[in-house]
Amino acid sequence: MVGRPGLEPGTYGWKETVYRPEFERLKLHHFYRALDFLADHKEEIEEKLFERIRDLFHLELDLVFWDTASVYFEGRGAEGFCEYGFSKDHRPDRVQVILGFLMTREGIPIAHEVFPGATADVETFRVVLKDLQNRFRIRRVILVADRGMVSREVLKEIEAMGLEYLVGVRMRRLRAMKEVLGRGGRFREVKGNLKVKEVWHEGRRYLICFNPEEAERERLSREEMVGKLEEKLKAGGLKGLIGNRGYRRYLKVEGSSAVVDREVLEEEARYDGKYVLETNAGLSVEEAALAYRGLWQVERAFREMKSGLDLRPVYHWTEKRIRGHIMVCFLAFVLEVVLMRRLREVGYEGSYQEVMTDLERLKAVEVTVDGRNYLVRTELEGKAYEVFKAVGIRVPGRVLEVGGEDVVERGGSMPGNR
Repeated sequence: MVGRPGLEPGTYGWKETVYRPEFERLKLHHFYRALDFLADHKEEIEEKLFERIRDLFHLELDLVFWDTASVYFEGRGAEGFCEYGFSKDHRPDRVQVILGFLMTREGIPIAHEVFPGATADVETFRVVLKDLQNRFRIRRVILVADRGMVSREVLKEIEAMGLEYLVGVRMRRLRAMKEVLGRGGRFREVKGNLKVKEVWHEGRRYLICFNPEEAERERLSREEMVGKLEEKLKAGGLKGLIGNRGYRRYLKVEGSSAVVDREVLEEEARYDGKYVLETNAGLSVEEAALAYRGLWQVERAFREMKSGLDLRPVYHWTEKRIRGHIMVCFLAFVLEVVLMRRLREVGYEGSYQEVMTDLERLKAVEVTVDGRNYLVRTELEGKAYEVFKAVGIRVPGRVLEVGGEDVVERGGSMPGNR
């Protein structure tokens, strides 16, 4: 149920599609009461869950990361809790809350906090830092943020508080980045396709991260775009091209004609496959680059979760229900990350969505033979068997005999159906 949560009425309907006899006794109000329970016992659940995950994966909390996301609402939401603020969902027209989450350097979620919608990122960090350090005995917390999400003023606040950060930099919007990218020096091989170069500029530490494969993809994509642009220029469609933002930046207009601006193309090529990090933390080049890449992967999964699990938009009207709803989605996020980690350990390279699709194909079919009722399990498809194996759960029997409220597993075939 947690692996595929949504809005509670939808979850209530979902239970009708799953074979669990005890679910028949559940009513809609049970789901809402469950939200209240989760909200009331959030900290205890997180701490017990983390103890289990820490032992399972032998985790060390020498370094953890804090990041935030916004969750918007339809309607007014809970007054004084759901507020207008800076929306990372690009929905400034909706009230929201701010969700902060703490993760290990391996990208495993530990805990989360929910704040009123107008709370600034740096304020969420300051408020929860000591509490989280005490609850989980964390020695070091670093604020990590996406490119462009943290202003220079906020970074100064963080430094003034004696805190550490690792943030992405918008390369094309800061003049200093041209100087940073133009500095000499060799890239250091870190892992896989990731290479990193450290640059100091005006007393600040920057890490230029470079992915050769991504650079080649971007180069080929740009060449394809330029080819189309030149064809359109030959066809005489200048007016339409100037009105197209995608093409216009690559054009040099000369009177009533235009040519492809080669200087702009050369400038664009400098950014191929690269992104820049800024940090005041005493992390090694390798630690910082891998930590940010790991966080980016987790954030991508988190964004998918917010969309796929109906974390947003939210329709609850009380603060407790909102907190309970987000707790369900947080638990689902933990399950997803842990499941995928276990699957990676046995060599699985696919996506979580592919895994869930394979599991959803597993059905229990009702069959009656000679007056006796049976449930027949369909065949395991795709990676379904690997999922059961990875998490240490026995695959359900092929045939289940149903008698009253009892379900008896049978190892063989049904009578008359050998």
